[in-house]
Amino acid sequence: MALTLSSTLPLLHTSQLIPRLGFGVYQSPPSTCVTSCLHALSHGYRHIDTAQFYRNEAAVGEAIRKSGLKRENVFITTKILAPAGTIEKTYEKCLESVHKIDPDNEEQGNKGYVDLFLIHSASRGEQTRRMMWGALERLVAEGRARTIGVSNYGVKHLEEMKEYAARWPPQVNQIEQREVVSYCQTKGIVVQAYSPIVRGQKAHDPTALAISKKLGKTVAQVLIRYCLQKGWVPLPKSDTPSRIEENAGVYGWELGEKEMEELDGLDEGRGGAIVQAV
Repeated sequence: MALTLSSTLPLLHTSQLIPRLGFGVYQSPPSTCVTSCLHALSHGYRHIDTAQFYRNEAAVGEAIRKSGLKRENVFITTKILAPAGTIEKTYEKCLESVHKIDPDNEEQGNKGYVDLFLIHSASRGEQTRRMMWGALERLVAEGRARTIGVSNYGVKHLEEMKEYAARWPPQVNQIEQREVVSYCQTKGIVVQAYSPIVRGQKAHDPTALAISKKLGKTVAQVLIRYCLQKGWVPLPKSDTPSRIEENAGVYGWELGEKEMEELDGLDEGRGGAIVQAV
């Protein structure tokens, strides 16, 4: 089936579907974030990726409410970077994020929720990873998160989870480096690709430029399309309206086998990573 802007992937052990293309809001100040999210939503994006660390969760929630779209028609991801000392306090910290994004509506009897809640990083030690996962599992149990997952987890972190996780495997691993991809795919873990356009660092790469000129597309479009054809969920970020639109123009054409192989060759492993995380 041909990929479209409405294409989704199933999330393991649930009936939830994640849109194949997301919209990132890292380093987007709140007022700008509202405007950018509204523009993205008006041009067909239905998946927004935020985090506690980004300090714009409330702005994402505001944009959804202003968009006129039904809450259930927009997939929202957020993340927790650090625990709060206990599972209970960490759960409360996560619940604060939910309330910022999707406040409870007592009149209608609706409890706010997020579609996906991630642990932002594996870098703070096994006990903190265990504590945060326990909090996320409670969010799911109480209907405050539809699905849960991790970000920047290596294979050793994912295997370690078997020792303490009631829910395993995580439904998503949001990563930049490819060395974990094959493991995730064999376990049914959806791979989200942050920084799919490498924050512009490949804009002048000769291989990417040659492919973009051949196809009449931008380098960013080529790299996003590459992620989609790999089966990943790319999360391009921009606050420029024209680029927000451009980054969604990755359908109705495809990369051939030769182009995919050439782009495979650009992988620099850990040395090319923007975030040295896993």
